[in-house]
Amino acid sequence: MFGVLNLNKPAGVTSRDVVNVVQRLVKPAKAGHAGTLDPMATGVLLVCVGAATRLISLLQRSSKTYVAGFRFGQRSDTDDCSGIVTDVPIDGDVPSEQQVRDVLRTFIGTIEQVPPAFSAVKVNGQRAYAKARRGESVELKSKSVHVFAIDVIEYAWPNLTLQIECGSGTYIRSIARDLGESLGCGGLMTSLERTAIGEFPVAAAIAPESLSAESIVTMMTDPIRVVADMPTYQCNSDDEELVRIGRQLSISKSKLHIPDGTDAAQVSEIAVVSADGTRLLALGELNLQNEVVQPRTVFIR
Repeated sequence: MFGVLNLNKPAGVTSRDVVNVVQRLVKPAKAGHAGTLDPMATGVLLVCVGAATRLISLLQRSSKTYVAGFRFGQRSDTDDCSGIVTDVPIDGDVPSEQQVRDVLRTFIGTIEQVPPAFSAVKVNGQRAYAKARRGESVELKSKSVHVFAIDVIEYAWPNLTLQIECGSGTYIRSIARDLGESLGCGGLMTSLERTAIGEFPVAAAIAPESLSAESIVTMMTDPIRVVADMPTYQCNSDDEELVRIGRQLSISKSKLHIPDGTDAAQVSEIAVVSADGTRLLALGELNLQNEVVQPRTVFIR
C-alpha cells in the first residue's frame, strides 16, 4: 500500500468523504488527500495511500488547472452560488469581452488575495467557515498566491467560463468575487472542475465508486511519478541499506541527475531512487559543497 490515486471527485460530496471511501478499502494503511475541493466542485482529487501520505506536501506544491464558471451581476456570502445570493444593479452598459480580458490580466502573476469567509482558513484556531456559519464576523488577511495563466473559454453576459492555472492556496471563488468587483458588477462562481494537478489529468481520473478492495492496488500510480521532474540520486544496494536507516550518503557525481535548465547550486531537495530509477526510496537534502545526500523522508524499510 504505497501509491497515489487520481480520483474524479463528484459534486455534492466533500473531499473527506472521498478519502473515507479509500480509507475503508486500505485500512489499516493511512490515506489522505493532496488539496481540498469544495463540495460543489468536481475533478482531480489526489489521494495518497500508506507511506505516500508523506508526499502530500510535495503534491500540494504542484500547479493546478481549473475550468470555472462565473456569473456577473450577483454577489454571495460564500462567493459562489451555494450561498445567499443577492443581485447587483448594473448602471450603464455591461462589461464587454475586451474589458473582461483586460481586467483578467491583472490577476495573472503573484497577486494578493483574501480567502472567502466560508473557507478552511483558520482564525484564532477555528476554521473560518465555522465562524461564518454561526453568523460571526470573519476578517481574513490577504495572502500572496500565484496565477500562471487565465484563458477565456466563453463569455456571454452574465456568464463567463475560464480556464485557470494557478499555484497552491489560490481560491477560484475569490477570483470570481474580485473580478466582479473590479468590473463594478459583482461576481460569483457557479461551477468548478479541477482538470489537472501537475501531471495528473482528469481524463485519467478514476470514479471513487469504481474502487474495490481487489482493484485499488492496481489503480494506484507509483510514487516515482510524483518525483519525475525532481533532481534524483540513484542508489546501489549499499546505498539503499544506508538510506533504510537514514544515514548520510557520500555522493558519486555519476549517480546524480539534475534536470536540464536547473541550477545545480540551487538544488536542496532531491529524490533518492533505486539504481534503475524505478523505485522511490526517500526524499533527501543535497549538499553539493560537502558532496553528501541526507535522507529526510524514508519510504523503504
